[in-house]
Amino acid sequence: MAAFVLRRLAQAVLVMLAVGLIAFSLFTFVGDPVLFMLGQDATPEDRERVTRLLGLDQPFWVQYANFVARALQGDFGLSLRQVRPVSTLFLERLPATLELSLVAALLALAVGIPMGVYTALRRNTWLAQLFLAVSLIGVSLPTFLIGILLILVFAVLLGWLPSFGRGDTVALGWWSTGLLTASGLKSLILPAITLGLFQMTLIMRLVRSEMLEVLRTDYIRFARARGLSDRSVHFRHALKNTLVPVITIAGLQLGAIIAFAIITETVFQWPGMGLLFIQAVTVADIPVMAAYLCLIALFFVVINLVVDLLYYAVDPRLRFDRAAAAN
Repeated sequence: MAAFVLRRLAQAVLVMLAVGLIAFSLFTFVGDPVLFMLGQDATPEDRERVTRLLGLDQPFWVQYANFVARALQGDFGLSLRQVRPVSTLFLERLPATLELSLVAALLALAVGIPMGVYTALRRNTWLAQLFLAVSLIGVSLPTFLIGILLILVFAVLLGWLPSFGRGDTVALGWWSTGLLTASGLKSLILPAITLGLFQMTLIMRLVRSEMLEVLRTDYIRFARARGLSDRSVHFRHALKNTLVPVITIAGLQLGAIIAFAIITETVFQWPGMGLLFIQAVTVADIPVMAAYLCLIALFFVVINLVVDLLYYAVDPRLRFDRAAAAN
């Protein structure tokens, strides 16, 4: 187990170094940070002074090493647009993005898994066919269009829910949450559905296909031959083995939800990291862009590590295979 974790950690470090190199390259190949800070009217003396102050006169690999050292301390420099520490900007936006992403992921799991099980066990019923038709819509329509349609129906035509913003929030130390206020909960509904709909349909179809595959295996036939009830066969044996690959997909989709919340946050003007990144792209705010890439990569690396450990703990075949290889 220790060797497995160490190997995964080594791979995670290599991935983060590669992403850090790509993010740092933005400073070199996307615009001129000195020009962004001083403007077109800066004198050559001012440009030289700021270049030396930022360390841009040093070799590329020295600058990259300094970038990694500062990033390990959470220091990504100053935002060129807001002239504030990038780490402070992300700490202010992080609660909104994580809150939206986690609610969307829980919604996708809570709805997608039961729908997948039902469509596998009752695949000839009209309700199962309806679920499959809805899943096609969720997979086919782009996220921004789903968000716009939800705003049109529930915010404009019916007036039930707000169309933008996060609502009222409550500060719990440095963390802010809208889950403790009525307007915050109402503001969360439409963005969470928009962000989680694709993942929900993906999980539903994955659970359905895996469930149908498991129900055709020999040990399920043996369980039925022993006289076990359908409930026991379906939920104690079939569903347990169906969820093993679902863990991997659900973990990866959580990372994807956080990474691709950009579109949803833009449509609903949700004050999260994704909206901050889009605003940074429009003005070439490179420190914010680089920090966002590194942070999203860190989320993916951590989630993948946790998924690997869960997979190792849930599937005994992996432990058996490694023990046999060691002997």
